[in-house]
Amino acid sequence: MSIRFDGRVAIVTGAGNGLGRTHALALAGRGAKVVVNDLGGARDGSGRSSAAAEEVVALIREQGGEAIANGANVASPEEVSAMVAEAMDAWGRVDILVNNAGILRDKSFAKMELEDFRAVMEVHVMGAVHCCKAVWEIMRQQQYGRIVMTSSSSGLYGNFGQANYGAAKMALVGLMNTLHLEGAKYGIHTNTLAPTAATRMTEDIIPDPRVLDLMTPESVTAGLLVLCCEQARSRQILCAGAGGYAQARIYETDGIYLAPEQQTPENVLAGWEELSSSQGQKELLVGGEQTMKFVAKAAAALGISLG
Repeated sequence: MSIRFDGRVAIVTGAGNGLGRTHALALAGRGAKVVVNDLGGARDGSGRSSAAAEEVVALIREQGGEAIANGANVASPEEVSAMVAEAMDAWGRVDILVNNAGILRDKSFAKMELEDFRAVMEVHVMGAVHCCKAVWEIMRQQQYGRIVMTSSSSGLYGNFGQANYGAAKMALVGLMNTLHLEGAKYGIHTNTLAPTAATRMTEDIIPDPRVLDLMTPESVTAGLLVLCCEQARSRQILCAGAGGYAQARIYETDGIYLAPEQQTPENVLAGWEELSSSQGQKELLVGGEQTMKFVAKAAAALGISLG
């Protein structure tokens, strides 16, 4: 089965370079009309230029595709709204949103200025929020939408010197979880990509050129296309890099129950090994499942019927 995007309209943020560029080119190559968004700034978010986005648009058009360049700053809700309006004016719909725009301001937490923390959160988290909000009602009315967040192993697992970036990238997983629930009945599927690739975001973090040669953006984009195709599932975290593909999941252990007279920090600590056991762990589908699990354990232990 061939994955195609004929008749679909996609917005890809941060699409002038790196992963966003390959995402935009691949979507267009498979039939999508693409809004190539890029502020055109430096890696830390400074500066502005339309050249990179316009170059990608030129490449798409040379290959017979349709695309428009847009220089909106995703941290500005007004600019994002104008970008979506431009897509609607041009093509009358928005089917796919790839939240890829991002910046880096790496420092150890002790040396990091709060402004550097805020700036990264504004672009990664609020940028995604602005874009999702701008297309949400459109997708609801269409009864169709595919949204992809871009997370990172730095958010899922942590990385030295990236407290701001890691916090932002994990926040996007939380945003995905709720948009998945709220968008389900409208045909809106929301997923997350956790990529690793040779881009300007990683070029000075990974010094070995042999490693960078393996980490092609194109290998990651193959996974991205799965997350935003018609057959895409929802609430998936796809990890991708160097031709490797895996899924990250969040599990909660079954845990323990302590009777009221036993609910002390000493007993919680004493039961740490048991409550950490992976036996019986589950992937919860909604936050309320955790509450119901704990309440059910308490009711059963105390002989309370909740039926």
